[in-house]
Amino acid sequence: MEIKISVPEVVSLIKELQENPSRIFEMATMNVQKDVGDYLTNLMKAELTHYLGRDEYERSKGEANHRNGSYPRDFCIKGIGEVAVNVPRDRKGQYQTHVLPRGKRYEDRIAEDLSVMYLTGISTRALSMLSRRLIGRQISHEEVSKANRELTEAVEKWRSRDLSREKIKYIFVDGVIFKMRVKGSIENTPVLVAIGVAEDGAKLVLGLQSGDKESATNWREFFRDLKSRGLDGESVRLGIMDGLSGLEKVFEEEFRNANVQRCQVHVARNVLAKVPNKLKKTVADALRSIFYASSKEKADEFYKSFYTKWDKEIPSAVKSLTQSIDACLTFFKFPKEEWISLRTTNIIERLNKEFKRRTKPMEIVAGENACYRLLAFISLKMELSWRSTPTGKVRPNLPLYQIYTK
Repeated sequence: MEIKISVPEVVSLIKELQENPSRIFEMATMNVQKDVGDYLTNLMKAELTHYLGRDEYERSKGEANHRNGSYPRDFCIKGIGEVAVNVPRDRKGQYQTHVLPRGKRYEDRIAEDLSVMYLTGISTRALSMLSRRLIGRQISHEEVSKANRELTEAVEKWRSRDLSREKIKYIFVDGVIFKMRVKGSIENTPVLVAIGVAEDGAKLVLGLQSGDKESATNWREFFRDLKSRGLDGESVRLGIMDGLSGLEKVFEEEFRNANVQRCQVHVARNVLAKVPNKLKKTVADALRSIFYASSKEKADEFYKSFYTKWDKEIPSAVKSLTQSIDACLTFFKFPKEEWISLRTTNIIERLNKEFKRRTKPMEIVAGENACYRLLAFISLKMELSWRSTPTGKVRPNLPLYQIYTK
């Protein structure tokens, strides 16, 4: 068939494109969408022919199923946008196409992209507004939430993964609080977090579990869950924490070969809270001398000097330090090159800060599973960033991260 285009039509088209250059891309997109829609329609027609076992106008013997027209359907494809197709039907209603997924209005790759964008900081409502420009149709925030829920199974596998191959020597523990929707009400819900340091120096998030960080019972359950997943409690030699009520005792009971290092930042903060403003800098410098001494003997010497100098003037501050001094200096028992990492809970504080930064735009987290999805993603990102630290390596096999970013 010969296609004829008149000169006036060509001139008119060129003039339109000169006045509106972006029109050429709109036209190209529309043509591609139409061609893809026609292709999918023809593919489903061929599928129905195969299902019925005869061509469209071929006669059949006896009682047989027949074609029964078609119905229109829109479907969104990554990189192409929304295409219009006609899905053929059979008279008995038995035919189900395998060309397009049943009950879905867009392909799985789009759902994966939406989930990744959400996890990296875009709210469900913002994604709903952006979706028309990104993929050619607006996706409701409920659809975005549904796409995110499909990650839950992968997240739960990661949270309950086997830890028996991880030779953990140190554990950092802390809790972080989120505003979370629980059974229709908004509650401040804490999540317990543990970061492990392996024998080879690699850092990894061992566990995330909802629970009251002030509750010794919740911490015990958390530690026992880690051990039930294969963590060798006998190999753990140190726990770094901030002195929460009952936590140190529970940790020592669950990890009998381990010592406890109390976070020096938290101890210093508690001491300085009992010091008059005019003395804060002087006292802070004295605390720094103790904590950053070149040896345990020097630290003890500086502490005795601190006690002698300040016990009469600021007794409550001295008492606060005295109650924590032994737990503050535990790190001296370990290799000198690791001291800087073992003095404080900075590593887990940074992780918690990133948790809070990511959840800030949404103000309220939509339930426990939604919280775990976000925290798992952030945890895996942090594991990647820990590669650049002197004592950290990331695991080469991160299947959950591959699901998030494929």
